[in-house]
Amino acid sequence: MKKEIHIFFTALMFFTRIPCPKWVNHDPRYLRLSAKYFSLVGIIVGGIGAAVFYGTSFLFSKEIALFLSMFSTIYATGAFHEDGFADVCDGFGGGWTKEKILLIMKDSRLGTYGTIGILLLLAIKFVALSELPIQYIPIALIAGHSLSRFIAVTLLYTHPYVRENDDSKAKPAAKNISFTMVLVSAVFGILPLLFFMNPWLFITLIPMYISKMFLGAKFKKWIGGQTGDCAGAVQQLSEVIFYLSVIAIWNYIW
Repeated sequence: MKKEIHIFFTALMFFTRIPCPKWVNHDPRYLRLSAKYFSLVGIIVGGIGAAVFYGTSFLFSKEIALFLSMFSTIYATGAFHEDGFADVCDGFGGGWTKEKILLIMKDSRLGTYGTIGILLLLAIKFVALSELPIQYIPIALIAGHSLSRFIAVTLLYTHPYVRENDDSKAKPAAKNISFTMVLVSAVFGILPLLFFMNPWLFITLIPMYISKMFLGAKFKKWIGGQTGDCAGAVQQLSEVIFYLSVIAIWNYIW
């Protein structure tokens, strides 16, 4: 149990700015096993966003509360996944060889493709959430963050890590993902859907996984696998796909 707690806090420390016990560090032994708790971290991050939205909705309009909610989740994660999405936009938008794509994604500077991509992503995320009934936004935030991280874990499982000479801290977390770890992540990822009290919401997993397959095919074709940035891009895109899917279900099925 103590080991599992250490692994969980390792995931929480790596993917968020949330304070963790001093005895937790980026030990590769624990980071390698932390993928199974990515979805649980998503529940926590989504919970922060849901709490901020709920609290500020008593003071401000739905739109302002939603903006503050999105800001809180970005701050809580240090824009970790948003940065990965922007890097993928830059890399695959401006590179035409594996080496060039990986080099651009490694560059800390933000380019045109990344700027446009992240602005459009955040805009559609905001608009999609604002289309939902206000009472469902908090649980949608929690489910969106948890499920999208589960989808990202499936990418780590199905696609090999391609930066073999990379000394990045993220490398252990992106390699050697076992099926058991995927199953644990699935449990935490899917759990928030139960709070919708509507089985139709499980349909959202289909378009979310299709989005992962689409990006995964592109990654496989151009660089032969995935990197941490690729997983971040999958998380961000599948999160948006979840919100859009919930809207579609609300409008035509619910």
